[in-house]
Amino acid sequence: MGSQDSSGHTNSATAGGERESVSRLRRRPNARALVIGGGINGVGTFRDLALQGIDVALVERGDYCQGASGASSHMIHGGIRYLENGEFRLVRESVVERNRLLRIAPHYVKPLQTTIPIFSTFSGVLAAPLRFLTHKQQGKPKERGAFLIKLGLSLYDSFSRDGGSVPRHQFRTRHKALAELPMLHPGVKYTATYFDASVHNPERLTLDVLQDGEKAGGRASNYLSLMSVSPNADGSSTAVLRDQLTGEEFGFTADVIVNTTGAWVDFTNQAMGSPTTFMGGTKGSHIVLDHPGLLAACDGREIFFEHTDGRIVLIYPMGDRVLVGTTDVDADMSEDAVCSEDEIDYFFDLIGHVFPDIAVDRGQIVYTFSGVRPLPRHDATQPGFVSRDYRIERRGPEAGSQEGGAVVLSLVGGKWTTFRALAEHLADDVLAELRTERRISTAKLAIGGGSGFPDSEAGIQNWIKAHMSPTRDADRTAGLLTRYGTRAGEVISYLDAGHDRLLRSTRELSVRELQFMAAQEQVGHLVDVLIRRTSLAFRGLVTGELLNEVAEALAEPLGWDAAGVAAEINHAQEVLKRYHGVEVHSLVA
Repeated sequence: MGSQDSSGHTNSATAGGERESVSRLRRRPNARALVIGGGINGVGTFRDLALQGIDVALVERGDYCQGASGASSHMIHGGIRYLENGEFRLVRESVVERNRLLRIAPHYVKPLQTTIPIFSTFSGVLAAPLRFLTHKQQGKPKERGAFLIKLGLSLYDSFSRDGGSVPRHQFRTRHKALAELPMLHPGVKYTATYFDASVHNPERLTLDVLQDGEKAGGRASNYLSLMSVSPNADGSSTAVLRDQLTGEEFGFTADVIVNTTGAWVDFTNQAMGSPTTFMGGTKGSHIVLDHPGLLAACDGREIFFEHTDGRIVLIYPMGDRVLVGTTDVDADMSEDAVCSEDEIDYFFDLIGHVFPDIAVDRGQIVYTFSGVRPLPRHDATQPGFVSRDYRIERRGPEAGSQEGGAVVLSLVGGKWTTFRALAEHLADDVLAELRTERRISTAKLAIGGGSGFPDSEAGIQNWIKAHMSPTRDADRTAGLLTRYGTRAGEVISYLDAGHDRLLRSTRELSVRELQFMAAQEQVGHLVDVLIRRTSLAFRGLVTGELLNEVAEALAEPLGWDAAGVAAEINHAQEVLKRYHGVEVHSLVA
């Protein structure tokens, strides 16, 4: 049994073996709204609806933030490159939401200094209008020169003034640029530096948003998939849900169904008996490098630039690792989204484009990941020109109709930066279907551990000092604050309520913290902790000893016997190797 959360629930397995998150849905198998999909947009919509007092449930067939939401470039950005597509509404909304997230989620969303190396002055000026009008590359890509970038950044700054506090962009000539970043390609003519924002823990931010919704009365479960939907005469529909961990199925009734399954929206609609052709996702891959030389060359800032094929790419220091991405190719939904050898070659080539004297090899890759962007069907439009905006498709009976069945709202598109505004829009559409008024805005509402988060380095240090103990030093306390925000206070109370010890394989986790995760954060598999409850896999820190220790600590709260522990270790090894290029050998034969 797990400990109780603030709503009186336990999230680990019940005495009968069923997860409490599933039991809460089975005990009362109905809700006004059912959200399908636990990426950031689905979870954001769930939170918004719960805060309006709507009886809302959410189900996710895998783990929360397991799909495209967890395979992002870890940026919260205004989307400067969308200006070229004429998507001014999206850029304005993105900039406003970026500034907003810096305020309401300061524990995870941080300012990000970004530098663009520029190798020409007027290049691309003639091609840009054609790209703008046709959304296609005309012939061989022509690099965007300083004139175009200056124009774009000036417009971008004007959007950023709306409630923002980030500095305006700055241009540097070659001499000053190389003085700041001496490893840059010596052919650089200018650099342009501006500020966006980063999210180093997108998975944990998603969990915070989810838990806000649960505290407001919503019910949610991961590893619960939609199998089919049948209409009812009263205007509702009954969905058949399957527990992916036990194979058990049950019916669940809702008045409105919200499909936020990203690139799988069409597949979900097909399962509901209403096939669609809304989606045309593209695959984006990344690699994570342990490369001190490249890390130093970036000087703490993201390097954001146009590669030789016209694709906008990035080199992004994160802690003591460097993230490199991203590709943008049409996705084959029948295949796993994994980073290919060709993509790795592409990443090495783009590093050489701006840092020619820095050698990179495959031995420095500690993690790879790939996801499918939930983009609309785009036929002949090239992937880089496909709109990153979103729309909501409605299917079902009109108001006053005698037809049976629930209204289904399908989200087409959407991006990380705008998830709060998108969720508000989608929730408003659900409220309209339910003939209910909005009662609260999320625009200024702190997210999870962002509530009361210290607003200065001195404040952070004071928080750490106040929460240290004879058995918990400053580094461990700081690590908890980084992982949970001010929710770390709740975690610390749990740790201090019983005997605790750090794992032998890492100083970043303890036995009781793992038990807390099992009880409070719906851990379904060992790999959930390695990839999404912590960043250990991302940083290449998973070892055989760590696999064994974490599995053993989770065994009791999650009800795993010896065979279950072995199966979870094997599953984690398979996932890390197949999807992330990481081979970890267990210490157990």
